[in-house]
Amino acid sequence: MSLSPRAYKVGYARVSSLHQKLDSQFDALNQVGCNKIFWDRVSGTKADRPGWEQLMAYVRPGDKVVITELSRMSRSLMHLLEVVQAFETQGIELISLRENIDTSSATGRGFLAIMGTIAQMERELKAERTAAGRAAAKARGRTGGRPRTDPDKLEQARLLYLHSDKTAAEVCRVVGIGRRTLFSYLVAGAKLNVCKDSTCPDSQCG
Repeated sequence: MSLSPRAYKVGYARVSSLHQKLDSQFDALNQVGCNKIFWDRVSGTKADRPGWEQLMAYVRPGDKVVITELSRMSRSLMHLLEVVQAFETQGIELISLRENIDTSSATGRGFLAIMGTIAQMERELKAERTAAGRAAAKARGRTGGRPRTDPDKLEQARLLYLHSDKTAAEVCRVVGIGRRTLFSYLVAGAKLNVCKDSTCPDSQCG
């Protein structure tokens, strides 16, 4: 003989700070017959919520998690949909008293399906806006990242460094570039074995 699910109503209450009271949420959850209530006193934006973690470890297939309103449970729309999906996989229903949502009903499931569609639309619109912004920046000659150093400045710094008694730091201050930029340019030129100074007497220059 198989055992039927226990079908507990498990409540969850949350306030954002230690100074706020949970009494009204406890009253509402007790009124609808919750067998056990877990709670947190922590901001909803934080992922670390001990009471919520205890609830997730406690609930079993056939249980119903009851909250006074969706904002007490979820940090965002995406988090809400993730929780509902996890509950569905485990055979757990969700009831939100304020929004009158019950995922055991067709209406409740339909409402959450609409919210899922809205979340997907928001992701796609965000991706489209990002792509449009990149295209606009590219059209204006901005490709992202740090702006490239003016090649004339690099060559001026190279000539000063090689053909004067100034130190690298002094050259960089005069020209207005960084030492790392200067040495990267010098190394790149050495690898190519090409001197850009047509007046340079160095016989190694090509």
